[in-house]
Amino acid sequence: MAQVQYNGTGRRKKSTARVRLVPGNGRVVVNNRDAEDYFPYETLRTILKQPLAVTENEGNYDVYVNVDGGGFTGQAGAVRHGIARALLQADPDYRTPLKREGLLTRDSRMKERKKYGLKGARRAPQFSKR
Repeated sequence: MAQVQYNGTGRRKKSTARVRLVPGNGRVVVNNRDAEDYFPYETLRTILKQPLAVTENEGNYDVYVNVDGGGFTGQAGAVRHGIARALLQADPDYRTPLKREGLLTRDSRMKERKKYGLKGARRAPQFSKR
């Protein structure tokens, strides 16, 4: 018999997370490593467990994540988005609490592109009168 699993894709900045929720005891595995080993800060681990806390499912699902691109803050945000989407697949009644906390909205803030004539996105070359 195939085990029940729920999938969700989360994105933030340049990061993409493919999340798989499996009924279990609350283990979080990111890129074949424990979340405590993968994310260096406690705040990032709190961010990624937010959707589970909001829906009161902290010990009910094992979370398996494949994440790539960006830095660890963007990756944590992408994982959070993916978990929220997977929970929505598990039970559509979670939509209201997840939406209220803003966990279903993709964070659209991206790095602004560099423009010609400038040293960065907005940084102009140093001005000199002479």
